[in-house]
Amino acid sequence: MGPPGSGKGTQAQIVAEDPDWVWLSTGELFRLHARIGSELGRLAATYLDKGEYVPDDVTVQMVRQRMHEIPKETRILFDGFPRTVAQAQALDELLAEAGRKVGAVVLLDVPRDELTRRLTERAKSESRSDDDPNVIATRYDVYMKQTAPLIEHYEKRKLLRRVDGRGSREKVGSRMNKALKGTG
Repeated sequence: MGPPGSGKGTQAQIVAEDPDWVWLSTGELFRLHARIGSELGRLAATYLDKGEYVPDDVTVQMVRQRMHEIPKETRILFDGFPRTVAQAQALDELLAEAGRKVGAVVLLDVPRDELTRRLTERAKSESRSDDDPNVIATRYDVYMKQTAPLIEHYEKRKLLRRVDGRGSREKVGSRMNKALKGTG
């Protein structure tokens, strides 16, 4: 987990190159459902375009569907989920249903000015509607209000591992791999 632009997706994709891992990105699920025009996708798009979080029930439905497609022996790297304490509780229930549990939560720490620079550059190269300057500010504020409480939630459970998200993909990736060692 981490604020918008912290490199969650980039690092998750690198970890998921290992065949023992599957990358489960709610952002990618939202965009996929929007592209195929599903009811869940149309609903999610109305929130994403404004920089708001997609309601928990919609997100959990998409995650549940995707989890059923992943073999039990494959480790899942969640990206963008959970984003609220309610979603964390829903994740625990989904994992328990599948005989799984959270092994670790990696927090990518990046200063706000660096995040803004990254997202502004990404908006120019990828044309994502959620990387508009006004939406960027809203997304960060929403993160601080709704997701930051997860830091304490996972610290209390001794699952949180902080990783400095500044530097090259390779340097951050190395730090992330160290944080994930020994999780299961």
